[in-house]
Amino acid sequence: MQTVLGILAIILFFSCSKVETLMKTSASGSKSDEAGYLELSEAIARFSEGDNLDPDRIAFIEDSWRWNFGAAGIPDQLAKKVVASAIESPAFIMELLEIMNNDPYTYFLVDKQHPLPEGYAPNDLVNLQNGAYRISRDGLQLRKIAVEALEEMTAAALAEGINLSVGSAYRSAEYQAEVYAREVRMYGQEIADRESAQSGKSQHQLGLVVDFFPIDDTFANTPAYKWLMQNAIRFGWSLSYPDGYEEVTGYRFESWHYRYVGKDLALFIENYFDGIQQYALKFINTWQQESSNW
Repeated sequence: MQTVLGILAIILFFSCSKVETLMKTSASGSKSDEAGYLELSEAIARFSEGDNLDPDRIAFIEDSWRWNFGAAGIPDQLAKKVVASAIESPAFIMELLEIMNNDPYTYFLVDKQHPLPEGYAPNDLVNLQNGAYRISRDGLQLRKIAVEALEEMTAAALAEGINLSVGSAYRSAEYQAEVYAREVRMYGQEIADRESAQSGKSQHQLGLVVDFFPIDDTFANTPAYKWLMQNAIRFGWSLSYPDGYEEVTGYRFESWHYRYVGKDLALFIENYFDGIQQYALKFINTWQQESSNW
């Protein structure tokens, strides 16, 4: 609930005269976080209708959100785009709050600087089986929500004549340590660090990531890749390491690596962050940390 209350500092400047009602709606200690988020989202929509922002409120929103973008390393041009959206309407904030209602690991930032909790392992892993998609080997697993989304997406692809095969999925921390060590032995640490994560810092450990087959640069030239680029977000999947963003993500272009983030977040990434998953996840992470201190 701390995050819910934190966002009120921004909502205050949308409707100063209605804060007391907002607080009653969203901050009741007897209600769950989920209920609080939903009620706050509804309150924002209701109380912002017809309100005009004065210059002081606009300045506050710009300063507050732009600080978050700066701390998250978001490019200024992209930051201006989202700040403009936040000033124009509460849609950005509402969508962000809806995302916060989803499984927290769908928006959990995992990269070279942000590891998963020590010992993290999903408790709802499901074995993948041949169906609308194919598997390259037995023993591949994903979390249940990702399996359901994968089945939905691959069925839609197959209906259009596109065959998708899974080459890699969940990796435990122990297995990822073996993968990384093997890459270092084969290619040296500098090259390994561009394409393999250290144990505890791999998105694969979430159980929400698929490497489509073939797991190499040739995948970018396949009809499957082109279809995914046009359709994956509709099913909640996001390309983690796009071409030309190695300095942002820490990894070279991986056309085959898709993370399930949920339909709400996939559209949020596309609409506000130019489709760059890393930007959105870094912003959410920074926003959570900052709002929890309010």
